[in-house]
Amino acid sequence: MVSSRSPAEWPGLDGVDGADERRFDMFVIGDVGIEVRATLPDVRFADVHADRLTYAPARAIVAGTAVNLARCATRCFRRVGVLGKVGDDDFTPVIRRELRRIGADDHLRVEPGVPNGVSVMLRGRPDDGGPLDGGPGVRLLVVQDEPPGRRLTAPEVRSAASGIEGADVLVTDGYSLLSPVSGAALHTAARIARDAGTRVAFDLVPHDVDARLPAEDIVPMLALADLVISEAPTLARLLGSAAATRDVRELLPALDRAVPGRPLWLLRFGDTSLEHALAYQRDGLLMEYPTGYGDGVERAGFGDRLAASELYWWLSGGSSASGSAAVAPRSA
Repeated sequence: MVSSRSPAEWPGLDGVDGADERRFDMFVIGDVGIEVRATLPDVRFADVHADRLTYAPARAIVAGTAVNLARCATRCFRRVGVLGKVGDDDFTPVIRRELRRIGADDHLRVEPGVPNGVSVMLRGRPDDGGPLDGGPGVRLLVVQDEPPGRRLTAPEVRSAASGIEGADVLVTDGYSLLSPVSGAALHTAARIARDAGTRVAFDLVPHDVDARLPAEDIVPMLALADLVISEAPTLARLLGSAAATRDVRELLPALDRAVPGRPLWLLRFGDTSLEHALAYQRDGLLMEYPTGYGDGVERAGFGDRLAASELYWWLSGGSSASGSAAVAPRSA
């Protein structure tokens, strides 16, 4: 039967130390770079009409989809490997040092003579009286055009095949699909995993990917995944399911029609598409749960903390009623 515990309550989301027992090996493929983050609590983007100087909390960190998830996953997984393509500049040793600090295995590939990818994340004050009033504010994310990660190749993935084959789960995301080169690498990784019996999890980001790629470029990757994490509105737009914008359960028949097999869908929804989740699998699991996100909860990094907990729950057999039995960890 399905566990009575919500996936959001499993180890990794709450508490500093994570799980009492670290289990399972994770291998993550995604973006790795430097991100500058700033929160502007007194600035509403719509009110800025001229140059402006603002003093506010700001910091530069090693980030990217792969690092962000790995940082959370090391709290509950026995081993976490990170594969991404980085540049060759003064930030490269900083990135490697951060992977060591968080306890992740370094499988990075370096592209000589190019800088590391840099992103800037600004979060402003919410619109007064709007749906986000008093919430986290609107986020503006500026990402360097064509960072090194878009040039991760299929041969580079194959050179890391042993790490994928030895893991309990391969975790990937949609940013790699934005380039034909890294997209081919992503499909190569998924096929290596499936041939080895390693489960494949796919995070459908960016959340506006439906405006960047046609469905026929995305659905094949969904079909290779055993688990898909997505904001429900993203999938609704991608699959043309207008009704699902009002009721997330209206999306489920469209998923069954569009994607063969029986992937487990973890669908985010709510006022900011993060407050609630629906776990669904064809002819099986249907489970709705609160994620724990709400007023007073730091939004930055929450999705990765939630995903790490859900992945641990899934591998532990939390969705066993859907036919997804617990995984016997490959690590000793």
